[in-house]
Amino acid sequence: MTAPLDRLRELRRALPVTAAAMFVVALTVPVWRIAFEAPQYPDGLLVTLYAYPRLGGDYAEVQALNHYVGFYYPDPVFVDPNYAVHPDAIAAPEWILGPVVFLAVAAAGVFVALAPTDRKLRLGLLGQLIGATVAFVGTFAIVQYRLHQAGHALGEDAPIVGVAEFTPPLLGGYQIANISGVAWFGPGGYLTGLGFLLLVVAYLLRDSTVTIGEAAAALRRRVSRNSPEDDDRGDAGTGV
Repeated sequence: MTAPLDRLRELRRALPVTAAAMFVVALTVPVWRIAFEAPQYPDGLLVTLYAYPRLGGDYAEVQALNHYVGFYYPDPVFVDPNYAVHPDAIAAPEWILGPVVFLAVAAAGVFVALAPTDRKLRLGLLGQLIGATVAFVGTFAIVQYRLHQAGHALGEDAPIVGVAEFTPPLLGGYQIANISGVAWFGPGGYLTGLGFLLLVVAYLLRDSTVTIGEAAAALRRRVSRNSPEDDDRGDAGTGV
């Protein structure tokens, strides 16, 4: 009988464990970043955000710019963040649950990888893929909703009046008055995306027992079978 740790050499089991490690590491680095340009800052500004209530980079300078239009960083409510929360800031109590989501998906990956039977493994891979999709898509949607809220709750005491309500994109560029910003993934975002792709690959390999050591040879065989050169040689050998 194959020992549980020996079974982890199978790609369909090893990939969820690797993804779990990526999700844990993603908590230690920014998952999101926004680069700003404004006349007052010719070199630009950069703000980074973590999966828990913490900002990095030039957040103080950007908050000073945001003050002109009445746009404020959210209030995580249950913790003291590393920035001054404006009284008009929207509440984002779910922000503190970010680590719970990442660690839960990571723990599920390890649990699934240790499934004792093929049937339970296949069901586990499907369940985790669905769960991770719901967790990360749900997180994406909630963050985008909070951005919508903040952009549609501009402070009435803002020095610049007449700025139309707006929705900053979670990914992409936008322009407000003379301030432009581009939001994109941070290192943690890329790690999360890569980890999710590993879960997809693990599910696609749910019926395969190929191991880590056999993966390269299996890939070469598949490429060789699908190569046009092999088809040409096969045709020549049959006299076609």
